Amino acid sequence: MAASAESEKTLKRTLGPTALIALGIGAIIGAGLFVRTAAAAGGNAGPAVTISFIIAAIGCALAGLCYAEFASMIPIAGSAYTYSYATMGEFIAWIIGWDLVLEYALGAATVAIGWSQYLNDLLQTFFGLSIPYQYCHSPFQVSEAGVHGLVNLPAILIIFLLTLLLIRGTAESAAVNNVIVLVKVAIVLLIIGFGWQFINPLNHTPYMIPANAGTIKLNTGVLHDYAASGNHGWFGVLRGASIVFFAFIGFDAVSTAAQEAKNPQKDMPMGILISLVICTALYILFSHVLTGIASYKEFLTQGSEASVSYAIRHHMPGFEWLAKLVTVAILAGFSSVILVMLMGQTRVFYTMSTDGLVPGVFAKLHPKHRTPYKSQWLFFGFVSIFAGFVPDSIVGDMVSIGTLFAFVLVCIGIFILRRTDPNINRPFKTPLYYIVCPLGALVCLGMIFSEGWENWARLIVWLIIGFIVYFGYSIKHSKVRHGVNELPKDPPNPHYVD
Repeated sequence: MAASAESEKTLKRTLGPTALIALGIGAIIGAGLFVRTAAAAGGNAGPAVTISFIIAAIGCALAGLCYAEFASMIPIAGSAYTYSYATMGEFIAWIIGWDLVLEYALGAATVAIGWSQYLNDLLQTFFGLSIPYQYCHSPFQVSEAGVHGLVNLPAILIIFLLTLLLIRGTAESAAVNNVIVLVKVAIVLLIIGFGWQFINPLNHTPYMIPANAGTIKLNTGVLHDYAASGNHGWFGVLRGASIVFFAFIGFDAVSTAAQEAKNPQKDMPMGILISLVICTALYILFSHVLTGIASYKEFLTQGSEASVSYAIRHHMPGFEWLAKLVTVAILAGFSSVILVMLMGQTRVFYTMSTDGLVPGVFAKLHPKHRTPYKSQWLFFGFVSIFAGFVPDSIVGDMVSIGTLFAFVLVCIGIFILRRTDPNINRPFKTPLYYIVCPLGALVCLGMIFSEGWENWARLIVWLIIGFIVYFGYSIKHSKVRHGVNELPKDPPNPHYVD
């Protein structure tokens, strides 16, 4: 708690409640709204994808309440890592801190790859130009014409530009994020507003996909059978919830900015919960309009990424201009998600560094802007390797499991702290914690166990690497093990400004 006191050697407190809410919206509304909605509706839930969003939102809200209580109690950068350290000790905290690299760093890489693809679409739509295949794809990808990818340069470019912005300052980054949020929310509202008059009630009947909906041949030649379990009825809605859940990933990134909030005890819960409520409302309205404009079956054959533009072009005559704006909204959405994830990761490692678990370089602050600039450059290099040279199909699969694991530990942490330290000052209290905490952990665990074995294998390998780092370096340099005020001889005090 002493570390949260602002000084010239700590992160600068510049964020108010509006900036924190915008930060949450910026992290949540990305491609998920435009891509996941169509994918879940077309394959599993049909028009009832609105119910899928409600179920996913409930799961996020349970974890969000726990995040809000922690953020008000412990206004330190670091999110789930800090909360786990305070309640379950250093080893569990290390696991979650290392695990958050999967969520934030690789999440930023995944979104940067998507940003590159949509930049190409934007250039083709507005200017008739396109980036050569080999310079916007990884070496593991080959085009239909047999052209091999070399490096994804646009993905590296956007990471570089946003890294410069983050080094310049959190307040400046938040200001840019606010503008981006306004742009993409405005476009979402335009689609909801103009699309409402084109809703065909027949597209919402029946509301859930019936078992006898038949089969559809996908563009890949594979048959999608709606009679299969998970592709119709309530099971389809639940499966849809697991798909659209990942459209909510990012609200927890607000808690990484706790040490840069002006009044964290009051504003952090507002930032987390209000951004979650706003995005849930937008998701439900958007999915209702989208499935009303076009039949859910069309989303499968037209490809999930192009489904929104397709629906506007083919079912909203006179609104082709809006279809073009969708590409702009997606690019804006991607940019703000990358921005928040890059910021979140460096703040987690900033706190891990001040605890001695990673080298002091991750806590070196810029002498003027008081941002962890060296950490920002290191993560630029790390994220760029994945964004530039690895396909998004591999990187993206590693993101979700890390997020869910963080949610589980935060829910458990609140339950433990309520039992072990009931009298601690809690500016915000999770209501009915004895129900909310276990239920939140169980919902997230259920989603974790639905992940494929490939994801589990990658997570295990990643954790093994983390254990090597922990037992080889962190355990020898831990501040807690050596006494908070007694520093090891190496490294130097990471609080010092370089």
